[in-house]
Amino acid sequence: MKKYSIAIIVSLLICINLTGQELATLKGIIQSTAQTPLEGVSIKINNNSYFTQTNNKGLFVLDRIPLGDYIVEISLSGYFEQNIPVKLKEMGVLDLGIIILQPFIEGVQESSVILLSDDDLLDDGERSSDNIAGLFQASKDAFLKAAAFNFSQAWFKVRGYDSSYGVISINGIEMNKLYDGRPQWGNWGGLNDVFRNQEFSNGLAASDNSFGNVLGTTNFTTRASDYQAGGKVSSAATNKSYTGRIMANYATGLNKNDWAFAVSASRRFADEGYLDGTTYNAWAAFLAVEKKLNKNHSLNLTAFTSPNRRGKSSPNTQEVYDLKGYKYNAYWGDQQGDKRNSRIKEVIEPVVMLTHYYEKDNTSLKTTAAYQFGHIGNSRLGYSNAPNPDPTYWKNLPSSYLRYQDNLDYTNAYLSEQEFINNGQINWDEIYQLNANKSNALYYLYEDRVDDTQLSFNSVLNTNLKNNIVLNAGINYTNLTSKNYGKMLDLLGSEGFVDLDQYAVGDAQQNDLNNPNRIVGEGDKFQYDYLINGSVAGAFAQVQIASRKVDYFAGINFKSTSYQREGLYKNGTYFNNSFGKGEQQSFSDVSAKAGFTYKLTGRHLFNVNGAFISNAPTIRTTFSNSRVNNNITPDLTSEKIVTGDASYIFRSPKFQSRLTGYYTKFSDAIETSFFFAEGLLGDQADFVNEITTGVDKLNIGAELSLEYQVTATIKLLGSGSFGQYTYNNNPHLYIQSESLINEDSDFGTAYLKDYRVSGTPQRAYSLAFEYRDPAYWWFQVNGSFLTNNYLDISPLLRTDNFYIDADGVPYLDDETGLQVTQEQVDDLLIQEKFDDAFLLDVVGGKSWKINNKYVGFFAGINNVLGELYKTGGFEQSRKSNYPELKEDKQLNKPIFGPKYWYGNKTSYYLNVYLRF
Repeated sequence: MKKYSIAIIVSLLICINLTGQELATLKGIIQSTAQTPLEGVSIKINNNSYFTQTNNKGLFVLDRIPLGDYIVEISLSGYFEQNIPVKLKEMGVLDLGIIILQPFIEGVQESSVILLSDDDLLDDGERSSDNIAGLFQASKDAFLKAAAFNFSQAWFKVRGYDSSYGVISINGIEMNKLYDGRPQWGNWGGLNDVFRNQEFSNGLAASDNSFGNVLGTTNFTTRASDYQAGGKVSSAATNKSYTGRIMANYATGLNKNDWAFAVSASRRFADEGYLDGTTYNAWAAFLAVEKKLNKNHSLNLTAFTSPNRRGKSSPNTQEVYDLKGYKYNAYWGDQQGDKRNSRIKEVIEPVVMLTHYYEKDNTSLKTTAAYQFGHIGNSRLGYSNAPNPDPTYWKNLPSSYLRYQDNLDYTNAYLSEQEFINNGQINWDEIYQLNANKSNALYYLYEDRVDDTQLSFNSVLNTNLKNNIVLNAGINYTNLTSKNYGKMLDLLGSEGFVDLDQYAVGDAQQNDLNNPNRIVGEGDKFQYDYLINGSVAGAFAQVQIASRKVDYFAGINFKSTSYQREGLYKNGTYFNNSFGKGEQQSFSDVSAKAGFTYKLTGRHLFNVNGAFISNAPTIRTTFSNSRVNNNITPDLTSEKIVTGDASYIFRSPKFQSRLTGYYTKFSDAIETSFFFAEGLLGDQADFVNEITTGVDKLNIGAELSLEYQVTATIKLLGSGSFGQYTYNNNPHLYIQSESLINEDSDFGTAYLKDYRVSGTPQRAYSLAFEYRDPAYWWFQVNGSFLTNNYLDISPLLRTDNFYIDADGVPYLDDETGLQVTQEQVDDLLIQEKFDDAFLLDVVGGKSWKINNKYVGFFAGINNVLGELYKTGGFEQSRKSNYPELKEDKQLNKPIFGPKYWYGNKTSYYLNVYLRF
């Protein structure tokens, strides 16, 4: 069936292609400013498949090009790219003559790291929104560069898409995790220089490497011979997630024995980052070795690792920020003069890849096998039969003494306020004192641990079927074995810990009935232990056709996904459904996309793309509570996406612009979360798993990109995003917990339609002034305005459980004595819209050439004006019915108000380097 589908697409596209076209030849010579020929310069005709490279004399020739208007893209690492409009009006040879490439001013390309720090690329897994800035580093588009390097400070998401909708690959191997679909950027953090070679496709555009997804694709290539021969050492200072970085890299180029080598290493560190108590300790190493076997075959070995440990930061209520300031972090405390963070994220996942390249005439075949192993750990404090050690626990805050209007305890409110202001951190000394000589720890430090082993294979064929028809096809396979367990890190002065659930009774207390009342020591597994076996097999085919007036493409993708959980503990509560293998879950997905570009002239282009995409559930959304049972999420199905965009593109030597409108409808999505809730089914309370199924969302909007070269040294850039991202239906909600195990978990409809989707400013605008001096110094000033950012809403608060009591009758309002009305419910649940933010960024640098070496620096300042702004936040679901939430919201400082993250105020980045 797959072969027939691909054949039909190819046949249809070839049949509608114009035959008997008039063809021309394009040629020229590329030289440096020293008038020496440049070899290996990439020559590409925009928006189609014509591509070549210059020879050792700097000469290039492109044959058999249909007559028409084109933009010729000329690029070489270390030089500014040129875009030259050409008009092929008649058959024959058009000689462009000698074209001079200007070497880039060292630091301009580097400036991306100034506005894109590692904390932007590392997802805590706890935030209600995450960042996708890294996807657009390779883009030349002014809007996408602003999205990556300016808007990203405010967690901006292009078109409102989560990072899981962008495909990130290295040498063709997809790096998006099967667990949640998102890439783990930390796997190659600190290796900026050797991950600069990127192949990028925006949105639904055709990609030579994969079918992609709605957010586009980025493929990093680490072929050793592609790196420019030479080396570089650099040192950086900043006040972001880390405070210092040193980095070195060296590449040999292809030597006379047809070998090429590239190496890189770095160290990033901070005793304390921008936020209080956020330590940072990271190393990185990279090796690429290539052997050119003969004219057509090469082998490339790539190995890299980036072990890192960093302290997390807490979201906080406004009450906490008002008392402790906006750098406050509840996760640390003083221990013998050191700031010890209880929540450390550790990532150590080395990757080894072997790539075979076959290149002959108009055909290339790239095949990669990869092996990734290692672990991700997230630590936290646990406690049993003891007070909560969290300094921001609600009973520790002054608002807890002012919650009853008829019993306002101002004395204790003041005392708790002063205690929190003066201390307000984890009290490690007290924890050790309480734990001393205890056979069963009251407090302990443990880690949620994931040990993954993954084998991957990918092979992609690119071939010219005819002069103007290119076929891209590929197959891929991934096999994952994921070990998940709790690991005891530190007993904090006690002698052991009995592996029991303190909130359960009887046999339900046992985390593992096969080993009841087990005493846990440091380094032991406890609480939960299970395996996830996952596999993905896929194939795609795509045809790209170029003609004089119209370029078009069509592609199809097939994917088969399966997951299976195997419990290694027999949980006391879920004793019938926790130990052993669960039922395997399998999904088959077919996706298709197509698009065309109409070239009115070489300067005026119109582009239209459309797609239907089916995405299998992730491991996270497939299993409702994989730590303790084999249960499968109710109503489990693949997510469907229908999307399209249309663009007008104008390109001239001085002015380039793009205006795009887009429409994307997401259907059958699944959202999950865990929290403690009160007021369930009337008066029940428990730690629950919330599952929302059949979620539909609608993302519509427009993008604008402007770039004007005023003079040879001055450039103006403008960009804008005008979006509206909303829930498009009322999905279904389920609540699962130990106390509700015998109750109906179906909480019915969650009334989410027309609420705004959170996690990003839905509108963003920027204007930049850039100056590049011939004396190799430059600067850019950018102003960004971000608006329409919303708080993440609680689906549970928007079910019938919120306003209907256990007897099936609506609650009575305490003021009117009447049943609660829908208008009262809506007023109480108005979604918070964050204040607008204006961010001013400045970046610049200077380089000197000394005896064929480059010495220089560049520096950047983010948020120069020190704007205070919210980047994200979420409603707490603890008060899950109308009377309790209304009572809390009526307080001057709600106890269970929303929790927020704030963006950094003024921060800086300074880098000095030597390139040789």
